[in-house]
Amino acid sequence: MRKILLASAGVMVISAGTVYAACIPAPSCSSLGYESSSSCEGGIKCPFGNAWNCTVINKVNEITNKVTELEKVVEEGGGGNSSCQVGYLYFSDKTCSAAQIPSKTPIGVVAYIDGKGHGQVIAIDSVLTTVPPIWGGKDTDIPTLTNYSTAKEAATDFASCSNTEKILAAGDKSKYPAAWAAHEYKTEGTEAGDWCLPAAGILHAMYLNRSLVANGLSNASSNLIIAAGIKIISSTEQNSSYIWQLDIQAAEGFGLGSLPKGSSALVVPVLEF
Repeated sequence: MRKILLASAGVMVISAGTVYAACIPAPSCSSLGYESSSSCEGGIKCPFGNAWNCTVINKVNEITNKVTELEKVVEEGGGGNSSCQVGYLYFSDKTCSAAQIPSKTPIGVVAYIDGKGHGQVIAIDSVLTTVPPIWGGKDTDIPTLTNYSTAKEAATDFASCSNTEKILAAGDKSKYPAAWAAHEYKTEGTEAGDWCLPAAGILHAMYLNRSLVANGLSNASSNLIIAAGIKIISSTEQNSSYIWQLDIQAAEGFGLGSLPKGSSALVVPVLEF
């Protein structure tokens, strides 16, 4: 009969009255993942020597820091704001609510959501409403702007700020007053350069959700009314002579109509978030 006795430092085998000892070396700290020569808070000490495994606690700290940063981004609105919905008030602290909050200042109403926590906010009031500025650049086609020949095509343009930057680069405020008026608009919590001239796609979204947007503007005590007869300039170009505007009565059903570049209409800035 063969008996095997195991010991922590080796193996002793008894067979036919003869004793054999086989030494098995103890595992090293490094082979077990204890790679740090100095202790670390929350780390694990090697049972065979003065070494520590800090990898686990470092990973936990790394994940914790990433979660903290993500929470901060969401709270500040820099990475989008999933709590915002079309028609909600948008406050100066970059948060949203369906109703007024006495301790906060509304600066706009959410007009569009992209489904990923981002969207665009329409300002509570138009700018330069006493003398609505023209779009500018009559009979001039800005080569960097895409031309959208139909309302259906124009409704796909959501590049408000990108469009605005291209218009600003094409000329000063004397040539393109509408874009510059939107660019210079500012509110509590924002500054000049944050706001843009809305793209036609945003105005189309407002048309589709006009009841929600109108209700939000009413909640914000705005004088801006989204209803038949209103004309709001977009940053979307049709050709050298025309741009697109919000026209709720437009026959095409997109809420967009052509506007000669020399005509006047409201300039209502938007803020991307």
